[in-house]
Formats: sequence, structure tokens, C-alpha cells
Amino acid sequence: MTKAFNQIMQEIEAAETIIIHRHVRPDPDAYGSQLGLKNYLKLKFPDKSIYAVGESEPSLDFIGTFDDVADEQYKNALVIVCDTANAPRISDERFNKGRKLIKIDHHPAVDQYGDINYVNDQASSTSEIIFDFIEHFNDLSIIDGSVARVLYLGIVGDTGRFLFNNTTSHTMNVASQLLTFPFSHNEELNKMGEKDPKLLPFQGYVLQHFDLNEKGFCKVIITKDILEKFDIAANEASLFVNTIADIQGLKIWVFAVDEGTEIRCRIRSKGIIINDVASDFGGGGHPNASGVSVSDWNHFNELADALNNKL
Repeated sequence: MTKAFNQIMQEIEAAETIIIHRHVRPDPDAYGSQLGLKNYLKLKFPDKSIYAVGESEPSLDFIGTFDDVADEQYKNALVIVCDTANAPRISDERFNKGRKLIKIDHHPAVDQYGDINYVNDQASSTSEIIFDFIEHFNDLSIIDGSVARVLYLGIVGDTGRFLFNNTTSHTMNVASQLLTFPFSHNEELNKMGEKDPKLLPFQGYVLQHFDLNEKGFCKVIITKDILEKFDIAANEASLFVNTIADIQGLKIWVFAVDEGTEIRCRIRSKGIIINDVASDFGGGGHPNASGVSVSDWNHFNELADALNNKL
């Protein structure tokens, strides 16, 4: 860790412009690690030009906003990609137009696309890694609530509010230190949990239309006509992936949403490794939380069979 962190900081110190990316379909950790790193570096290096780019997710825009960066700004820029396991999932394809590319991530290292790659798959989140990076350089004294707030939300998001088994004593120690900074964690967590009232009938549909078998495998299938019936976008439907998580006997579940050009499948489990199955179908992620896109419902059935066979 020490060597890699020092190498990354050397590149940051040498750069005039730093552009920070993360993955498509961003989650709280993508937002938190990217914006946490940006806000920290702006405090440490106020004379540098530092940007965070990528498409926004409306349900997470309360966390922060992103920058418009012209193509020419990538010339001689240092590009850092947070929380992204493989290059095809990086938001904004210009990530490879800079002078040098750095990857900082906590997913299993399936694609080391950076000139410098720092991957710690034992960390709860990339936001936790960014905190460790800041602490390594004794810079906790220079950060403020703008950094602590987004890193905390990133950690909360990827640990399922500290319920998932990726929560360690180190994770809790990091969270406790972040809570010493001036932001209202209760207010922020309430924002994270809020849903538009118009979406709640869809939640009711999910609770009435899950398919759970006797082994503990469950499917939730959301077709285009269901999205139209409830006037809900595909990204809004994905917010309900854990709606069924409290079902007794549930072990593995897949939440499949027809997005038009592909069927996006979000896979979750309770203590059973499922990212190997996701990888077999061209996806990936964490041992207990992964994702994959399939082309049609026949391929989805093959994926579902493979997940069921895990049991």
C-alpha cells in the first residue's frame, strides 16, 4: 500500500490537470470515492485544475455534481479512475486520452487497465480506500465536511448501511472518524433512503411478483411493459433490487430489468459467492453483489439456471 500510494501521489504532484472518472450506472461509492478524492485534492493543491466527470444518476445528485470537461483539457492530464473493475465500464470514454492513467478500486482485479493500479479487494469500498490514502499522507487535518460527507455516504452505500459482510472493524473505525467532521449524517442517510412517492406502487408490484424456489433462489423480472405500466425508468427500477432482501430463506436473487437494448441483471446473495457466475456471463463485481447484462430472456434463463445451481 505504501509504495503504491506514494507512486500515485508523485503523479498527482507532477500534474497540472487531474480528471477523475468512475463507472457507468454510478452508485453511492462511485460518487463518494470520485468526489471525495476531488474535494481532497482541491484542498491540498488549490492551484491545480481538478475535475470529476461522468453521467449523473438523479437519485444520487444530492451527493454532488460533475464537471464539463473539453477534449483539449485531457492533453497532458493525469486521469484517475475510481471504483471501476474493467475499462468498458468507465463512464466517459475519454479516460485514455490523458498523459497517464491510474486505477483505484476495491473490486477483484480482472482488468488492470492503468499505468498504476491500486486494488484492495479487502476494502469495503473505494471510498474507504480514499480515506486510507488521505490518512497515509497525514492529511486528515486539511480535509473538511465536503470530503468526509461523500466518503461516508460511499461507505454506507457499499456496506448496505454496515449490514453486509464486507464491513470490517477498519470500516467502522474509518466511519467513526468521518463522523467527527461537520455534516449531518442523519439528514444525509434520510436523503439516501428517500424515494419519489410515484415509485412506491412499483415497489408493491415487486413484493407481489417475486419468484422464490425451495432452495432459496429468487428471480424478479421487470419487462418493458411493466416499466411503462408504472411510468418508471429502468434506472429507477434498479433502486428496488434489495426490496426482497428480508425474505426468510432467501440465499441468492437476481433482479432483471429490460432496458431496451439489453437486460440488466443485478445479482445479490447472502454469503454465497456469485461474481464467478457473473464473470462467466461477461459481468462481474463483488462476491455477494454483482451485475451482468444479457441480450435476451433466453440468455437470462441460462444465467438464472447457473445461479440456481450454486445452491
